[in-house]
Amino acid sequence: MSATYNFCAGPAMLPQAVMQKAQSELLDWNGLGTSVMEISHRSKEFIALTEQAEVDLRELMSIPANYHLLFMHGGGRGQFSAVVNNFLGNNGKALYLVSGSWSKAAAEEAVNLTSHAQIDRIDIVKNDNNINTVVVPPLLGKSDEYRYVHYCPNETVEGIEIFDDIESPWPIVADMSSNILSREIDVSQYGLIYAGAQKNIGPSGLSIVIVRDDMLSMPSLPQSSIMDYKLAVKHGSMYNTPPTFSWYLAAEVFAWLKSVGGVKAIAQANVEKASVLYDFIDGSAFYSNTVAVQHRSVMNVTFYLTDEALNSEFLFDAMTAGLVALKGHRSVGGMRASIYNAMPLAGVEKLIEFMAQFAQAKQ
Repeated sequence: MSATYNFCAGPAMLPQAVMQKAQSELLDWNGLGTSVMEISHRSKEFIALTEQAEVDLRELMSIPANYHLLFMHGGGRGQFSAVVNNFLGNNGKALYLVSGSWSKAAAEEAVNLTSHAQIDRIDIVKNDNNINTVVVPPLLGKSDEYRYVHYCPNETVEGIEIFDDIESPWPIVADMSSNILSREIDVSQYGLIYAGAQKNIGPSGLSIVIVRDDMLSMPSLPQSSIMDYKLAVKHGSMYNTPPTFSWYLAAEVFAWLKSVGGVKAIAQANVEKASVLYDFIDGSAFYSNTVAVQHRSVMNVTFYLTDEALNSEFLFDAMTAGLVALKGHRSVGGMRASIYNAMPLAGVEKLIEFMAQFAQAKQ
């Protein structure tokens, strides 16, 4: 049977070696005679797993000691509300930079959660996707004091990525659900980083939160206890039963990533994958990409067929060839190849070969 390559934007493919290891020990993990899904999250064996996962992720991302690492429920959308409730208190304001669908959704959630207030507490700036750097604008006035500035450095729907650091006098909160661990970043530049696990870490339902000590001193709003960062820190992410199987698979992904050379090595591989695919698209009269070159996502490559009447046939033939989940998001149409860390270069090369053959047959 020929290999199937999964280009789904999320839940995304996991490293084959991780999946094979999980399969081999599904019924007997760590010699216990049971699955990791069936043991207590407070057992010494599972605690050892969580401790190693934290050590590995801290090493992979060079997370400073004054940052807490949390493994939480709710995925990325759960953090949309958690950020607001943990940091805005009764009178705090926040600035949201909107560059695509996910940052827009985060801003809308923030507005919804603060709509009862007598004043507008969420300012929104829609940035031009064709600029090189996203800048916190001075036009809002010195009287505005923000608890944080929120942005999403990689927009999976549109295939947009912001590579430049944001200069801000206020703490930066970043939704890195779709590009965490894909390239090296300076964690110390952020007040908080959160990421849904289902792109580069593991199964859906788990979210990673990296929060700086001083952020926890901000006044909070009433909220669910399981989304309270202070409680999560106090209880080691185990105020209640965590998503244990997702945590286990995340730990295995961290170990795998270390085994292939860490974030620096995977970043080089990711750039190579994206470059060959964008180069092919740019060199073809049959396909096109509409994102400004300096904002092209390394993780999510969007493209369109010149004749969109062929979209359904393209997707069917691709699936037949073992290339699945290439349909673009319903809001933008076209195609999308999500090439996260687990996607090998061979998968991208097979996609390019198919695209070339399909174009030749239809021209």
